[in-house]
Order: sequence, then structure tokens, then C-alpha cells
Amino acid sequence: MTTKFHIAFAFFFLILGATYAQHDHHHHRDSTKKDTVKKHEHQMNHDSTSMGSMTYAYSVNLPMFRNGSGTAWAPDASPMYGYMIHAKKWMLMFHGNIFARFNYQDFTGKGSRGGYQFDAPNWFMFMGQRKFEKRHLFHFSTMFSLDAVFAQGRGYPLLFQSGEAYNGVAIVDRQHPHDLFSELSVSYAFAISKKMDVFAYFGYPGEPALGPVAFMHRPAALYNPDAPLSHHWIDATHITFGVGTLGFRYDNLKLEGSIFNGREPNSERFGFDAPQFNSWSIRLSYNPIKYLALQVSHGFLKSPEELEANIDVRKTTASAQFSMPIKQHWLNATTVWGMNSPIGGQPQHAFLFEGAWQFKRLGIHSRYEFVQKSTHDLSLDETIFPHDALFPINVLTIGLNYDVLRVVKTRLAVGGQFTTHFADRRLDQVYGKNPMSFEVYLRIYPELIKM
Repeated sequence: MTTKFHIAFAFFFLILGATYAQHDHHHHRDSTKKDTVKKHEHQMNHDSTSMGSMTYAYSVNLPMFRNGSGTAWAPDASPMYGYMIHAKKWMLMFHGNIFARFNYQDFTGKGSRGGYQFDAPNWFMFMGQRKFEKRHLFHFSTMFSLDAVFAQGRGYPLLFQSGEAYNGVAIVDRQHPHDLFSELSVSYAFAISKKMDVFAYFGYPGEPALGPVAFMHRPAALYNPDAPLSHHWIDATHITFGVGTLGFRYDNLKLEGSIFNGREPNSERFGFDAPQFNSWSIRLSYNPIKYLALQVSHGFLKSPEELEANIDVRKTTASAQFSMPIKQHWLNATTVWGMNSPIGGQPQHAFLFEGAWQFKRLGIHSRYEFVQKSTHDLSLDETIFPHDALFPINVLTIGLNYDVLRVVKTRLAVGGQFTTHFADRRLDQVYGKNPMSFEVYLRIYPELIKM
């Protein structure tokens, strides 16, 4: 395990070294304006980095902080963590998150599905953009993960989690590792006017216009190493091998549609799956104020599950994402509803609410989920459990994150969280009554970019 941690930390700090190449492009201002700006910046974060002139990835007329994941919108007031490199014609950014942790699911031993593991959930992104003649914008995004190095093929323990397969066996009560290449995308945007843009996006892999900002990019979820149990209901399509999206924006309203590969990534995490364009989605997004991002979306997924290749799924989601800075505080919250409707099967619903409150060095976070999982989802014995049963599961997580060190525009934090589960009583014979889990971690992540 020591060698694997060295690989991840070396990867993280290798890219971190690129930040020394950045240049300062501040413009001269009169002293009155400078004092006002400095006062505001101090209120936001007294030691954050500069955002320069980078804009939203798909519009020269929107702020950078609207970037979510794929082409999804976040609130304009969202906090963003990263390192910026100001080149002559390019604006570049690197950001990421790594948790070196001990994770113990069902630490009281009430059921037969628990387990513990030392691992390190992680992701790293490098992105850049270049403007042409004021109206044209080219952008690229890359995302990588070394999950499979630490968690192996079956991923990390996570009670009641389900989705994807490993070597022909369903992954259950574990979160699958993300692919080494989680996004390699390019896009082009054209500003028709200050209020209107059109854009095209292609990714291999990439993220279609379906669902909210993916969990690892939501400010309300940044302190939590775990994927939501509703991941495959609301945002699992964030890694899709083959996706094309066209979008149109008018003011703070955006309509976009995608064609993409509906099959979830296979168990070979270091390569590329065959691209297909057999599925579609449509999403409507609206940011009524700078603190709020809303979306509704619907999609058809052709044969998403490897082990159920004959079943297609319709997926519907709606979400609200909130971010507000208050002096040296930051309040973030996300609520999401998702529904999977297998063709010819029962609809399954999921609801998530997560929040995070950051005050100086301290972060407090929580997540509540309700999700319906089937006998098949949980790989239950069909001689005991009805094959068409749906089991309601409620999960509550609370945790703390405290920054202990800041160096080279990087933060080192210690943290932990506690989770309790309230599932259908019929599942007690497998999981025990109200099983509990905990994890403790060291977290490395970049500094906050100031507004």
C-alpha cells in the first residue's frame, strides 16, 4: 500500500509543480478601487489565488465559477479550488482532490456485508481555453483518477451501493473505481451576442447533458470521499465513452441535447471502451440568481448494464444547487431527485440532500439519501426475497474537515465522517439492524480561487 500511495502523491505534486509557471496579469487601478477590491477579497478568502480573465468554458460572457462538470451549470457564486496558469494566449487550470483514508463499513458487525479498507479516492483535472476574436472560445478538459490503483477492481466498501460489474460479477456493497481516463473532451463556443451563445462539445470519454453536476465537483460534496448511493440514479453518466452535445444559451437559460454511449464503463479501468452513439438526453438549466443553479433532464440509455444487456432505461432528474459566500464562511447545498425507469420494469426513485458549511479552516458536511434498491440491485437470494421487490433505504452521514497545513497554495486537512443506515426491515437478516460506518482521512486539495 505504501508504494501505491507514493505513486498517487507523486502524480499530484508533479502537476502541482506546473503552478510555478504562472504569470501575474493584474491591471493597475487607482488607489480607491484597489482598497475596495482588497477589502472584498479579504472577506472572501485572504490567501486565495487569482482567477485572471478565465471565463465559463462554453461562453465568453459568463463567469468561470459557473463551470460544473461536463457542460452542467453551477451557481456563479460557487467556490472553486485550483491552480491557474496564465499563458500568453491560453488560460490553464489544474485542480483535484485526494483522500488517504481508513474506511470501515458496518464496524459493529451487525450484518454480513460490511468490510474495511485502506484506500485513497481521488481525481485530478487539467483544463484550458483560448479566445479568438472576442466571440470564439475553444476549451479542453481532462480528468484522471487513480482509484483503481488503490481500490483494486471491485472498488471500496460502501454499504447498499450497487452499479457496474467486475469480471462478470455485479459490484454490490462497494463503490466501483473510476476509470484512469475519466474525461478527454474538447468544445467550441460562439457568442451570438452578450446574452446568446451556441456551443458544441465532444468527449471520449465525456459527460452528456443528463443530471446535475457530478458529485465529486459539487461544493456541497467536496469533503465527502464517498459516491452517493444514488449515484446510478442521478449522475453516473459523468463517464461515458463517446458523447456529443449541442447547446444554446439565452441569458441565464440553457437548452442542450446529447447523443452518447449508454453502456456504463467496463471493468478494464485503464483503457478505452468502444464508442457508441445509441442513447440520447436533453437538459434545461436555469440560474435565476448567482447563488442558485437549477436543472431538469431526461434521457434514454441503451443497455446501460453489462449484466442486463437486454434492458434499456429511461432516466429523469431534477436538482437545485446553492452556494453563498458570507465573509469568511461558505454555505453550499445540493438537492437532487432522480428516477430510473427500466423498460418493462418498475420505476425506482432516489432523493439526495447534501450540505457543507465552511468557516475559515473548519468544514462541516452532511448528506441524507433515500433510494429504492431492488432484489437484483443488492444481489439478494431470490429464494428468500421476491425477485420484483423494492427496498427503501435511508442513509445519513455527518462529518468534519479541518485544514492543518497550507503550503504552495495547497491545503492538507484531517477529517472523518460517521454514517448510519435505516433500511427496510426485511434486509436485517443480511445487513443487520441500522448498521453504522465510519472513516477517517487525510485530504490534499488546492487553494481557493478568489471571486
